[in-house]
Order: sequence, then C-alpha cells, then structure tokens
Amino acid sequence: MNLTFFDQFLSPSLMGIPLIALAIMIPWMMFLTSSNRWLNNRLMTLQMWFINRFTYQLMQPINLNGHKWAMILVALMLFLITMNLLGLLPYTFTPTTQLSLNMAFAIPLWLTTILIGLLNQPTTALAHLLPEGTPTLLVPILILIETISLFIRPLALGVRLTANLTAGHLLMQLIATAAFTLINIMPTVALLTSLILFLLTILEVAVAMIQAYVFVLLLSLYLQENV
Repeated sequence: MNLTFFDQFLSPSLMGIPLIALAIMIPWMMFLTSSNRWLNNRLMTLQMWFINRFTYQLMQPINLNGHKWAMILVALMLFLITMNLLGLLPYTFTPTTQLSLNMAFAIPLWLTTILIGLLNQPTTALAHLLPEGTPTLLVPILILIETISLFIRPLALGVRLTANLTAGHLLMQLIATAAFTLINIMPTVALLTSLILFLLTILEVAVAMIQAYVFVLLLSLYLQENV
C-alpha cells in the first residue's frame, strides 16, 4: 500500500525511454512570446507585468554587478513555478519532486556565487567564516561551523523544495484515497474529507508558488553576499 503512494514520484518512461526530459521541456512552450503588434493581449501584458515586478523586487537590494543574474534567476523562477503548478494536475509528473533535479540547479548556482565572491572580494568572502570579535579559543570551532553551514546551503535548497512538494502530493493522495474509500460507507464523512481536500489543493497551489519564490530568493541572497 505504501509503495503505491510513492509511485507518483517515479520518473515516467515509454518503451524504456525516460520521459523526464519531455516533462521539463513542454512547459516552456506555454509561455507567451512578444509579437510584432503594437499592443499585446491581456495575458501577455499580465505576464510581462509579473516578470517586471518580480525582477524589480529581486534585484532591488543587489548592486549593479549582480544585475547580470536577473535573466537567470527570473528564468529559474518561471521554470520552478510552472513545474510545481503543473504537477498538481491529475495524471501528471512533477520533475521538481526529484532531489537530483533540484540539486542540479542548487549546487552549480550556489558554487558560482561563492566563486564570484572569492574572485571579486576574497577578503570579504572569507571574513564571513569568522565573526568580528571572536575569542581566540573559539576561532577554529567557529570557522569549522561556518564552513559546514556554508556547504549545507545547496543541500538545504534542494531538500526544502523536494520535501515540501513531496509532502503535499502525498497528503493530497492520502486524503483523496480516504474520501474515495468512505464515499459508500459514510457519505457525510466523505463529503467533509472532499472539502478538506479542496482546501488542501488551494494551499498546495500557494505552496508551489512560495517554494519556487523562496528557492530563487535564497539564491539572490547568496549572490548579494558575494557581489
């Protein structure tokens, strides 16, 4: 019984060929592209407004040197939020529930921010490992602790996104299974369970958007420390 709940997180395949690459590429086709018309339609205008506002809020605390990352972070935000929301549809696969995919985004981007800091301002970057005014006896311990916390950052990014989405999908499937089982035995309880499932679905939509935003926001904070 427990194995069937986790089957939804298995990478789909057709004739032995993994379809995760197809699941990643198709959502990009859903975004609208600008045309040669003088005026855009309402959906295109709303999409551009969202991108502009998000870019402004994300890049506002970062100096001009970090604004080169705007396109990367916005594209990552759109990718994650699309993957998370499409994964809530029935009979779909959510690539962002795979820890390997999330770590493939977290580790290279985090490592790039660290290398930028070491190249542009090595003294400031290394100073983060030792707070000012630290007693001499605590210097080795604090350096070790700060180094460990630094290397845990990409792991926390990937695990946070994976765990939140996985937990939400499992909880929705458990409640849906309970409602389907109780519909013939206790219709009233099944109705209440279905109402809880509806409210949980709304919550999961919010979680899907918030987790995508948090992932990109934390990357921007790491970038802000090193530029």
